[in-house]
Amino acid sequence: MSKTGNIDYMPSEGLTYDSEDPKYWDRDMLDKEIVRVFEICHGCRMCFKYCDSFPNLFKFIDEEWDGDVTRLTESQIDRVMTDCFQCKLCEVQCPYTPRDNHQYLLDFPKLVHRYKAIKVKKEGVKFRDKFIAAADFAGKMARMSFGIANKANRSKIHRFFMEALLGIHRDKLLPDFASQTFSSWAKRMGKIKEDHKAEAVLFQTCYVENNEPQIGVDTIEVMEKNNVNITCAQGLKCCGMPNWEHGDLDTLRANAKHNLDILMPYVENGAKVLAINPTCSMMMRREYQELLPKEDRERAEKLSNAVCDPGEFLWGLRNEERFNTDFKSSPGDKVGYHSPCHLRAQAVGFKGRDLLRKIPGTTPHMVMECCGHDGTYAMKTEGFEASQRIGKKSFDGMKGTQAEVWATDCPLAAIQFQQHAGVRPMHPMSILANAYKEDGFPKKIKKDEDK
Repeated sequence: MSKTGNIDYMPSEGLTYDSEDPKYWDRDMLDKEIVRVFEICHGCRMCFKYCDSFPNLFKFIDEEWDGDVTRLTESQIDRVMTDCFQCKLCEVQCPYTPRDNHQYLLDFPKLVHRYKAIKVKKEGVKFRDKFIAAADFAGKMARMSFGIANKANRSKIHRFFMEALLGIHRDKLLPDFASQTFSSWAKRMGKIKEDHKAEAVLFQTCYVENNEPQIGVDTIEVMEKNNVNITCAQGLKCCGMPNWEHGDLDTLRANAKHNLDILMPYVENGAKVLAINPTCSMMMRREYQELLPKEDRERAEKLSNAVCDPGEFLWGLRNEERFNTDFKSSPGDKVGYHSPCHLRAQAVGFKGRDLLRKIPGTTPHMVMECCGHDGTYAMKTEGFEASQRIGKKSFDGMKGTQAEVWATDCPLAAIQFQQHAGVRPMHPMSILANAYKEDGFPKKIKKDEDK
C-alpha cells in the first residue's frame, strides 16, 4: 500500500483506548490508528531519546520507505511495538495527549498495549511471559525451597539454563526472595485490622510482599510516627502490570477484581490506598478504569480517587501538628534522588524527594532520566543490554551527585542502579524510617538544629 495523499492527524474511526469497546479488538481499526500515530510521531520526533521504538520507527520510514508510513511491513510494526517497554515518558512529554486535552488524543503506550492485547488474543500468552509475570507464584515457590532458590539464582550453571528455557538474561541481577512475606510480618505484629476502619491501607506490592518486606515495614513505621491510622490487608495480589505489559488482559482483570474485593471496604470507609511502587499506583490510578470490565469500573473509579504514593500522602500532612520532624540522624548533606518514570506519569510531583528535605542539613539532588529497568524488560535476553544503554544517563547522573546515599521510590530501579552504577538506592520511606532513629545513619542530628 502506498500513500495517496496526506494522512489526517485527527483521530481515525479506529481510535479507542477502552478495552470494552468492540473496536479495541478489531485489527483493521487498530491499523488505522497505527498509521495515524506513526505519521504524527514521524513528523514530531520529540520522543527520539526514550527507547528504541522511535529511532527504529524513524529509521524504517526514512531509510526504507522514503517517508511513507503506510509501507511499513508487519515485522517492522512489530519491532516498534516490541521495543516499547512502557516507561510512559513519551506520553508525559507528548503535547498531543488526552491528558493535555489535545484534539489528536494520541497515547502511544496505550496504542502499544492494544497491539499486544490483540496479538495475545490471537496467539495466546507465551510461557516465558506467563512465568516472568507470576511474581506471587515465584515468591511462594521460592519460600518452599527454603533458600535454595536464592542460591540457584547466583549459580552460573542455573542461570545458563534459566536463560535457555525462560529467556532471563544470565547476567541480570535478580532480587533475593524473603523467607517471610510482608503479610506474615503484618499479621504477626497485629497490623491487619478486620473492621476496615482506617485512615489509610497499605498496598505493599508483590515485590515488597515477596522480596523486600523491610520497605513495607519502614513505610508502616513512618506512618505511625506521624500518627497515621494505617492498616494492612490480607491476601492482596500483584496489580497486574507484569501481565499487561505482555498483553495479558485476562490475568490483569482477575488480579484487579481480587484486589478490588479486598480494598473497597476500606475505600468505602474513606481510607486512602498507599501503593509503595509507582507502577502499581499508576495502574490503579490511571489504567484500571479503561481496562476492567464494565461491572468493575465504578469501583475502579473509587479506587483511583483513593490511591496515593506514600510520600504524596505524607506530604499532605506536613502542615498538621502531627507531622513529625523529630529526626535523630541524617543520610548526609547530599542524597541522590532518582525520579521513577511511572511516578512522573502520574503528575503528582516528587513528594518523596520533598520529604527528604525535611531532614535537617539534607539536600536531595534529582535525576530524571529513565533507568531502563521498566518492569520485566531488563530481565529478558532481548532487553538486558538495551536497558543498560537506555539507563546510562541516569547511572551517570546519580554518580554525578557525589552522594553517599541514593534514593528512589521504585524498588526495581534500585536493583538496576545496584547492578550498573554500584550503589543500591533506598526507598524514601526507608530513609525517613532510619532518620527517626539515633542509629539509623552515622551522622547524628544535634538537638538544637533548626528543624
